[in-house]
Amino acid sequence: MAKHEHVRVAVIGSGFGGLGAAVRLRREGITDFVVLERAGSVGGTWRDNSYPGCACDVPSHLYSFSFAPNPDWPRTFSGQRHIRAYLEHVTDTFGLRPHLRLNHEVLRMAWDADALRWDIETSGGAFTADVVVAAAGPLSDPKIPDIPGLAGFEGKVFHSAQWDHDYDLRGKRVAMVGTGASAIQIVPAIQPEVGRLTLFQRTPAWVMPRMDRAITGAERWLHRAVPVTGTLRRGLLWGIRELQVSAFTKRPNELGLVENLAKANIARAIKDPVLRAKLTPSYRIGCKRILLSNTYYPALAQPNVDVVASGLREVRGSTVVAADGTETEVDAIIFGTGFHVTDIPIAHRVVGADGVTLAETWKGGVESLRGATAAGFPNFMTIIGPNTGLGNSSMILMIESQLNYMADYLRQLDVLGGRAALAARPSAVGAWNRKLQSRMERTVWKAGGCDSWYLDANGRNTTLWPGTTGEFRRETRQVDLAEYEVLRAPAKAPEPVAAGKSATKRGTRKTQAAQAAQTTEVAR
Repeated sequence: MAKHEHVRVAVIGSGFGGLGAAVRLRREGITDFVVLERAGSVGGTWRDNSYPGCACDVPSHLYSFSFAPNPDWPRTFSGQRHIRAYLEHVTDTFGLRPHLRLNHEVLRMAWDADALRWDIETSGGAFTADVVVAAAGPLSDPKIPDIPGLAGFEGKVFHSAQWDHDYDLRGKRVAMVGTGASAIQIVPAIQPEVGRLTLFQRTPAWVMPRMDRAITGAERWLHRAVPVTGTLRRGLLWGIRELQVSAFTKRPNELGLVENLAKANIARAIKDPVLRAKLTPSYRIGCKRILLSNTYYPALAQPNVDVVASGLREVRGSTVVAADGTETEVDAIIFGTGFHVTDIPIAHRVVGADGVTLAETWKGGVESLRGATAAGFPNFMTIIGPNTGLGNSSMILMIESQLNYMADYLRQLDVLGGRAALAARPSAVGAWNRKLQSRMERTVWKAGGCDSWYLDANGRNTTLWPGTTGEFRRETRQVDLAEYEVLRAPAKAPEPVAAGKSATKRGTRKTQAAQAAQTTEVAR
């Protein structure tokens, strides 16, 4: 890495997490940073997911930064186009364009223990950084299951996050694989135009009505003229969701009433008892994310739609075969099968202080300290890290809490002065995660009787936060230095004066001297 650009902070990703980090850095007076983005524009998951019907299931005024309110949201639940436009607006309003390095995919980054910095190799050039803030996000790398025969399918295949807008679905026989948040939006959007739609449903989802409507011109005028009204609206939306948390995290049986409402929602739209039985989950509502739609069930009841209550097992030529043996001829296969959440791909590209990758460190399960830092990876932080996800509220709230933690982390480095780094203590990481997993046992996500993408291969929920967003904000308000080791750059070893010594011996002495000079401060 002979030629490189050195920055104080390198941010990875330009979705809500990355742009939020960039804004916070500027507000902290830090301008020596770059935002490394693998694509050609900002937006993250709201850039990549452009499938028909794509929209947010969190109210617009809550799904936006508190420091960048938008009085002009057109609907109570915004679509992908408006959310992406909002992120472009944030980028321009806060002067982030000069910091962007678009088409710079991070290929590898490694911790230099001597220089106390990160060496970063990207597709667009090399960088070094004192601190790295990884905001790649858990919904950034699509996951397509390994289906026997799929490679030989002669029709069209794509994932919901890689929608092929050039492919005309009109009159086609289409297989939709999956019944998650993307699928319930795609199905009603494409059902009227396809010839035949076959939904492969491994597990049915609980779906509640979507209380969506156009925001009136009077409301938008009021929010522009009297900004505090927008703040109050956001606060009300937040407060309602905070009151719901205990049912998810402490008393899952209280969700029985909500479950009855969801069953009534199915009954209103689905008159066929056989189809209704297929679409009724057997697990407690809330165990998987509760989905919102007014059009999903009516679309499934249409004569050109078939619901196969089984996952996809194999592909034989143009025939897709379900696990229950059902065979269907199709022209296109659309996967709405989610993302690599508990096996984050970028972790394979991050090499820590011990020379092992973050993926190797997390082989037994992802875990971090306060969702932000991992043992063995000094001056490396994650936004939307392990156990920071939510089951009923806005992730922007969690992101802003993590930005508070990031800001204090950088302040602590300033106070320490000189070449310094903070390394999360393994004992602190372990204690934090033991407490999390203990609390997780009584949540609906563990006790609700389902197998969800929240759980890793060992059955641990390493995705969600088992508390309120207010509690998480208190836990991440500032850095507790007792949970970290302070690393100092090693003193430079003197050059040997004796001639004729072997390079190996000189190198060994230099290393020993550096190790002897390196000091580790234990914060009081």
